[in-house]
Amino acid sequence: MCGIAGALDLVGKRVFAHDRLQQMLQAIAHRGPDDEQVHVEPGVAIGACRLAIIDVAGGRQPMANENGDVWVAFEGELYDYSQIRDGLLNRGHRLRTRCDTEAWVHLYEEQGEQVFEHARGQFAAALWDRSRQKLLLGRDRAGIAPLYYAQREGWLLWASEAKALFASGMVRPMADVRGLDYFFNFFCMPTERTCFEGVRMLPPGHFLRAENGSIDVRQYWDLDFPDRGAERRYNDPTSAAEQLEDRLRSAVRRRLVGEVPLACYLSGGLDSSMILQLSSRERGSAVPSFTVGLEKSGPVDERTHAAATAQAIGSQLSTINVTERDIAAAFPRLIAASEGPVLDTSAACMILLAEANRSAGNKIALSGEGADELLAGYVWFKWNRRPDWLNRIGAPLNRLATYATQAWLVGGGRQHRPPFWAPGGVRLAQQFSWEIMAQSRETLYSSAMWDRLDAYSAHSELPLTNNRIARWDPLNQSLYAAFKVMMPGLLLHAKGDRAVHQASTEGRYPFLDEDVVDFCSQLAPSYKLRGWSEKWLLRQVAARVLPTRLSGRRKTMFRAHMGRAFLGADRPTWVDELLSPESLRATGYFDPQGVERARQLQFTRSRRSLGRFSLDMGLAGVISTQLWHHQFLGGGLADLPVWSVPEVTHRKVPVNKFSGVDAASVQT
Repeated sequence: MCGIAGALDLVGKRVFAHDRLQQMLQAIAHRGPDDEQVHVEPGVAIGACRLAIIDVAGGRQPMANENGDVWVAFEGELYDYSQIRDGLLNRGHRLRTRCDTEAWVHLYEEQGEQVFEHARGQFAAALWDRSRQKLLLGRDRAGIAPLYYAQREGWLLWASEAKALFASGMVRPMADVRGLDYFFNFFCMPTERTCFEGVRMLPPGHFLRAENGSIDVRQYWDLDFPDRGAERRYNDPTSAAEQLEDRLRSAVRRRLVGEVPLACYLSGGLDSSMILQLSSRERGSAVPSFTVGLEKSGPVDERTHAAATAQAIGSQLSTINVTERDIAAAFPRLIAASEGPVLDTSAACMILLAEANRSAGNKIALSGEGADELLAGYVWFKWNRRPDWLNRIGAPLNRLATYATQAWLVGGGRQHRPPFWAPGGVRLAQQFSWEIMAQSRETLYSSAMWDRLDAYSAHSELPLTNNRIARWDPLNQSLYAAFKVMMPGLLLHAKGDRAVHQASTEGRYPFLDEDVVDFCSQLAPSYKLRGWSEKWLLRQVAARVLPTRLSGRRKTMFRAHMGRAFLGADRPTWVDELLSPESLRATGYFDPQGVERARQLQFTRSRRSLGRFSLDMGLAGVISTQLWHHQFLGGGLADLPVWSVPEVTHRKVPVNKFSGVDAASVQT
């Protein structure tokens, strides 16, 4: 992948300063340390910093078509590029490189705004049509590649990370408490709102069109399922397993394309073991693998499983051993990379894993992310196996359980948050776990925070946009929520894009291949969750390609305990500084007495000690929110560095063959 940034004048044809665009690129140089290039003309500026993977020598961007009417800056991969290239050449297009970036301008010539619907892969792309004075920004279906934008001083600014917007000097980081509240409701970042006021993220499966001074965001794709009872079933499940295996093999094969070394991330679980085995078979030799092991992790140690898998496949395994203290030490870097609070402590391990991968000389890592969201891999999906009579009264029982849990675990009843009903009366398996996290707010939020939120409800911004959702099986309803909420908001964000790019590497996800997603979405629920066996059909495929001792493993969750990592005797000094009454009052989000009460509850044995479950998550949110505020909104809370606009360390002459503008000499 790479990093892209740019600006469009919405009110005229001012020239965006070349130095300002380079400053934006410098802020995200970790995404693409191999090259930097910009294109500037009156009214628009486009830039890219490149992580060279395909056509390393010739793939510099931004790129234009033959006459310079269409320009593109692109991060990501088009995995069917070889077929695209052949088709373009057969239809008379002239291509100057072997890089997939160049395909965009020619596909746009043929398909116009429908280009994103036909694109296969992971991408964030900016297309400038000079003849129509139109800008298009598009993002892939699953949300693998990020894209942010903001409007300031008559300019539309966009970039792969919010840091680049701040580096422009035109966007000042200010807190959006509604984005923070979304995080405290659903464990993850929103898919459109951010934690910064006025900074938006283009949602997955959407594109933005800017033309004649107006901006329009449109959805071009959404995950869909058949009506309940109309899902795909097979007389012989072997046929279903064969079809899924075939699609996974093709997905892996496409993601092995590149001119640089690659590896696989391996947890030892079913998903990553499948990807390692299939990628090794497709390549014809064992792919190296990397795993992380947490010291004192309890009865389930991923290192043991990963080592057994690597040995069975013949993969050279590199193990990164970490302690909870290591995770706490890496956490500030994680928050700076993620540009928002993060609840899952294992995301910090991904930065360490990506750095080890890069140190070994690799630029790419294949991962098993996405299988759980497609094939019901998480424990909460099993709530959908309840009898139908219980399903019919599920919502009242959930609300009753919420009230009871609030009083027993945390104390006090619901005071501020409106009741939650999923859209269309659907029942989501995640709902109860979301409620548990949200309850911690009653203890932790300050009065000022509640006042700032006013009547805002984060549930109104859940990206559950498919109007057919009420017609689906309850399991598919919950899979849709996981795919649309948790996956782009956490797994592909803090644990995906931000972690891997911090180390200047690229993550690839075969389970999120378009053919695999479409196939799994059509399957009957029993092929995903059969009895209490999760990912049932994937296990049938695994039995075909993995040794029996590997294919039968159950899913485990990797997570460092928050209390031990951040609140124990070896906690970093900055934790106490961030949680001090002075720091809490300075940010205004949290009640110092409530935070102290939550800290003490972690180490008591009272009858409400089960409240640790809710408030452990809540305290993780407080620490990471305070840390985020310190890093991006002025510092002063702890003895830790703050993020600042980096100095431009290199300057290159931009490509401007067609604009007639000497961009190096102009200023805004």
